[in-house]
Amino acid sequence: MELFATKGYEATTVDEIAAAAGVARRTFFRHFRSKEEAIFPDHDDTLIRAEAVLNAAPAHEHPLDTVCRGIKEVMRMYAARPEISVARYKLTREVPTLREAEIASVARYERLFTRYLLGHFDEHAHDDDANDDPLLAEVAASAVVTAHNHVLRRWLRAGGQGDVEAQLDHAFAIVRKTFGTGIGAGRSTAPEPAPSPASVSAQGEVLVTVARTDAPLDEVMRTIEQALKER
Repeated sequence: MELFATKGYEATTVDEIAAAAGVARRTFFRHFRSKEEAIFPDHDDTLIRAEAVLNAAPAHEHPLDTVCRGIKEVMRMYAARPEISVARYKLTREVPTLREAEIASVARYERLFTRYLLGHFDEHAHDDDANDDPLLAEVAASAVVTAHNHVLRRWLRAGGQGDVEAQLDHAFAIVRKTFGTGIGAGRSTAPEPAPSPASVSAQGEVLVTVARTDAPLDEVMRTIEQALKER
């Protein structure tokens, strides 16, 4: 990034990057296929971490909330080294090929989240034909990624200053409110009767509560708290 800032991206060679890093040219190419790839070294690992978040999601968590947690791995990648992230943002604005590489990375996250959401549509929760699910999943996934990128760009333009987590949570709340309908905990073949808000049975120190499987965590906790009060 220092070489790009002083010499410009196009004028900087791989040999110069290797020399500045104190390694041989062949060592550089063991890690990166090009200097373009060296600018985005973390996206592959971040994509893996985001997918791990999806795979380990608790059953009670709303799928959109899971996707929002997944893409926070991207924000954490940028926030880990704000000075590098800000410099990279400026560089990608100036070099079209880098901008294209960045867009390709964004598309990978969108595909990952689209596949996940498509597996969590409740076909009885919306009036449209179930064939619309791929469209709805892609739109919802795109909305999460777009909200994230909007907050990220604003944070980068501000020099990496400010509470970016709080800004993200606000943006995700808007997405959740707008696109959360129809996305449940999974497909079912027939409508199921809605459970009562809470049912309780006490046997010694055991308390049993019932809540919707697509209920957000805070709603589940309120159900448990209310059940405890009614004992």
